Amino acid sequence: MAAQVNSVVGTHVWVEDPGVAWIDGEIVEADGEEIEINCTSGKMVVAKASNVYQKDPEFPQCGVDDMTRLAYLHEPGVLHNLQCRYDINEIYTYTGNILIAVNPFRRLPHLYDNHMMGQYKGASFGELSPHPFAIADSAYRLMINEGISQSILVSGESGAGKTESTKMLMQYLAYMGGRAVAEGRSVEQKVLESNPVLEAFGNAKTLRNNNSSRFGKFVEIQFDQSGRISGAAIKTYLLERSRVCQVSDPERNYHCFYMLCAAPEEDVGRYKLGNPRTFHYLNQSNCYELDGVDDSKEYLATRTAMDVVGISSNEQDAIFRVIAAILHLGNVEFAKGDETDSSEPKDDKSRFHLKTAAELFMCDEKFLEDSMCKRVITTRDESITKCLDPNAAAVNRDALAKIVYSRLFDWLVNKLNSSIGQDPNSKNLIGVLDIYGFESFKTNSFEQFCINLTNEKLQQHFNQHVFKMEQEEYTKEEIDWSYIEFIDNQDVLDLIEKKPGGIIALLDEACMFPRSTHETFAQKLYQTFKDHKRFSKPKLSQTDFAISHYAGEVTYQTEFFLDKNKDYVVAEHQALLGASKCSFVSGLFPPLPEESSKSSKFSSIGSRFKQQLQALLETLNATEPHYVRCVKPNNLLKPGIFENSNVLQQLRMWGRFSILAPDVLNGCSDEITACKRLLEKVNLKGYQIGKTKVFLRAGQMAELDAYRTVVLGRSARIIQIKVRSYFGRKKFILLRLSAIQIQAICRAQVARHQYDYMRKGAAGVKIQKHCRMYLARNAYRSLCSSAVYVQTGMRGMSARIELKFRKLRRAAIVIQSHCRRYLARIQFTRIKKAAITTQCAWRVKVACRELRKLKMAAKETGALQEAKSKLEKQVEELTWRLQLEKRMRADIEEAKTQENAKLQSSLQEIQLQFEETKALLIQERKAAKTVVEQVPIVQEVPVIDNEIVSKLTAENDHLKALVNSLENKIDETEKRYEETNKLSEERLKQALEA
Repeated sequence: MAAQVNSVVGTHVWVEDPGVAWIDGEIVEADGEEIEINCTSGKMVVAKASNVYQKDPEFPQCGVDDMTRLAYLHEPGVLHNLQCRYDINEIYTYTGNILIAVNPFRRLPHLYDNHMMGQYKGASFGELSPHPFAIADSAYRLMINEGISQSILVSGESGAGKTESTKMLMQYLAYMGGRAVAEGRSVEQKVLESNPVLEAFGNAKTLRNNNSSRFGKFVEIQFDQSGRISGAAIKTYLLERSRVCQVSDPERNYHCFYMLCAAPEEDVGRYKLGNPRTFHYLNQSNCYELDGVDDSKEYLATRTAMDVVGISSNEQDAIFRVIAAILHLGNVEFAKGDETDSSEPKDDKSRFHLKTAAELFMCDEKFLEDSMCKRVITTRDESITKCLDPNAAAVNRDALAKIVYSRLFDWLVNKLNSSIGQDPNSKNLIGVLDIYGFESFKTNSFEQFCINLTNEKLQQHFNQHVFKMEQEEYTKEEIDWSYIEFIDNQDVLDLIEKKPGGIIALLDEACMFPRSTHETFAQKLYQTFKDHKRFSKPKLSQTDFAISHYAGEVTYQTEFFLDKNKDYVVAEHQALLGASKCSFVSGLFPPLPEESSKSSKFSSIGSRFKQQLQALLETLNATEPHYVRCVKPNNLLKPGIFENSNVLQQLRMWGRFSILAPDVLNGCSDEITACKRLLEKVNLKGYQIGKTKVFLRAGQMAELDAYRTVVLGRSARIIQIKVRSYFGRKKFILLRLSAIQIQAICRAQVARHQYDYMRKGAAGVKIQKHCRMYLARNAYRSLCSSAVYVQTGMRGMSARIELKFRKLRRAAIVIQSHCRRYLARIQFTRIKKAAITTQCAWRVKVACRELRKLKMAAKETGALQEAKSKLEKQVEELTWRLQLEKRMRADIEEAKTQENAKLQSSLQEIQLQFEETKALLIQERKAAKTVVEQVPIVQEVPVIDNEIVSKLTAENDHLKALVNSLENKIDETEKRYEETNKLSEERLKQALEA
């Protein structure tokens, strides 16, 4: 509430500035309502006294840790206090029992060590500096002392530091409730180490935050009677599945994908991964690295955290194998197949990634391809396999990737819960809620719709809690509050989740009809909620709708509402992965119960999320809540920058009702009196005014809003009257001036028209004369040309008739000649055919005769061949006899040789005897000369038998003559045989030719 400004020269005030929202300065001149201010920036500003706020000159330089202690609790004072504390790294500030945490975007480890936790242990709330440890300690003390379960709600927009604040709260609760365990990991260690595991698989970089939780998380920490942690349960809400397949620039996909690509070489090689720029599910954005974050180290840290929470090495390997398979699955592209409206992997690269994905899933590659390229439609009688075109196959591929990742995330949460364990005997718990903040983007889809529903439910819970605090405030303010009714945002909740008739119910109804589209769903919304004050239809869209939430109006696009609300597994995908050889993968897709398989495949994410929220609120209503409000100081996500406008947008509370009675507030220095006058002016009944506050009944805020709308409408009409009067007078003056000018112009124009008419009359006579002459000449020429044309036509017709007659005559002659030629040709052909037939018959007869001759010759040839055979046998016999004769001759020659040898030896003996006898004779001659003359001469005996030799020679000559005669006969026989063969062949050839 703003204090009245003292318009005295020298007073320090706050004045609005378009650059920094609020700027301080000093009043240098005051002239009634107008004041002149010398700002600290050096510029002079003139403003109205009602638009400035007084500044506390004694405001401490480092600010105050509880803003309820501000001297002037107004917008610029709160903003200045937060900035002063942020500049000295005091990022935490109280507003009563609510902690405001401004994100420093830097590590401040000295604020969260064990020494700091020891200081806050047991300290009274407000005794030490504001800190999340103080909120956690207060909740822990209330649980121990009063035996009431507590809850801590961390809120704020994306990038405000909700996740880190939640870690600090859980760290302190683990410190307070921790205990040593002889063997294994303690419960509190597992609870703390569950954070990095869930962040790796559930957090991603968005436009507003480098580590944005894309799911809601509620951690129930259970305590035993002695205040020690005995168990814990983690509940998650609405994981953003679509991010697995669709990433907008410059955002990133989930951290685990980039961690795995930066893993050690042996892991990268095992999963056949590489640079994230090569994967479709990652390269849709140009952002791959985060400043100050080493993905390889984060991968090792995540594996270590998995070890702590009880995930075995085999399970870790299976988890990252599934993550790698999803990346490979995204690189499978499809092209048109051979059949109509069919598809198949586009190229070898796609088939490689398909094969790798199948290996990592440990399933059949062909079955995996068919599950994406085909769809089985089951009817009552049969199952029909339908081929999908490339676009539908790509959608089917993305659906498989999303359901696998969703099942994997659910498995991780269940594994963490089973590893940490729950204590069924615990009666006290502290719940820490880290859930998405209110979102309104340029494009808002089903996720933003569910997120804003969550914030509506939490806002209602906050209102209920604040109402209880208000009751205490009523007692303190000494007012009667027994008749006051609670005001909430139930109308918005009914609009969204009422059954039947709410938006979620209509969405479920549309999802159950196969032919429903987002257009029909939007039209159904327009018809159902056309009169609802919180629902509206944008003018420039036929499918969008807007809801007026507690934090402002948000326009939603319905294009993907139906697809994102459907939560069922395609039967082919269920069968494929349920049959995987990997027990981990098949465990993600257990067989469906028989009754579930027979029921409808449709399951609504919206309805299930609504039930989860209802269960969450029931848990929160059973606890004592504490609030931590996180604030993002700048949109650059950098330390040391405090943007006033950005912070102000997150904290601002607007003054709305001073317009109802501005005359009442003028000159009224008492705020209580001003409030009474204002409320009496608007004729509001049933309100009460306490010492420092005004309390309204249920619905009176809406009455003030309605009355304010009426006043604004009346003021708008007055302004419209004045503006229309101004524009009407201005238009009249312009019209009168225009009329005078038009009259002058018209008179001149009439004179010009009269003169022009006279000129046209004189010219018309001349024109008529020439026109008549022209027409007469044209009529004559037309008549002449018509006569010539008719004559030409008649002559042409006569000539054409004559030409036609000549053509007919010439054609008749040609036809006659062709007919005569045709008849002569037929006669010639008949005679020729008969002659050929006669020739053929005669040639057959001659050929038969020749054939008989050839057969006779063939028989003669056979006789000659027999004679030849006999002669050959005779030749062989004679040859054998000749050989025998040669052998006998050789024997005779050998005998002759032996006999000659004998004769030679005899001859030699005789010669020796002759020599001896000769010697004796010589001796006897010498003895008796007389006796010599009386002795007769001895003759030589022939050695060779000439008779036998001559006989053998004669026989040899006779044998040679026989052999020569036989050889001559054989040659003559062969020649005759060859001549006979040649003659037979010639005759046979002639017969065949005939």
